[in-house]
Amino acid sequence: MTTIDPRDTVLIRANDAELLGVAPNTIQLLADGDNGGMSAIRSKMKKGTEGPPPHYHTGAAEIFFIIEGGLHVLTGRRVVTVGEGDFLLVPPNTPHAFATPGDTGVDMLFLMPEARRFDYFRLVDRVRRGEAGPGELLETQDRFDNHFQDSQVWRAFLAG
Repeated sequence: MTTIDPRDTVLIRANDAELLGVAPNTIQLLADGDNGGMSAIRSKMKKGTEGPPPHYHTGAAEIFFIIEGGLHVLTGRRVVTVGEGDFLLVPPNTPHAFATPGDTGVDMLFLMPEARRFDYFRLVDRVRRGEAGPGELLETQDRFDNHFQDSQVWRAFLAG
């Protein structure tokens, strides 16, 4: 993998970015957070789709920018709904999860300063394809700074 000097301009052409998943649920890997850079991932999810279970990151904030559609997001002990053009920053150590509403999908950009996330999303894709077990995600919580935890608030929200 190429190391990026933080003073360098980074340009990733859409056609050159690695694409995981199967439409309409895809993850496009744009930039990994090498050398203090920014991890950038574009994700598309169809309506009524749950994202990852509640989790938090100790070392990085997670930023959501909604390009199109909408998203319900657990942030701490509340659930907010964000829509087209909205920006949401979830601070480190804040439990979060997300799902698309029943009436719209989402096209969004995730940003995580100084985080390396590509290998995590590749592992998630291997789990989706049945090439790895969900237990492998639990085994890598420290490596990927992705710590899962239960949320009564999120469970109640999903239950309606």
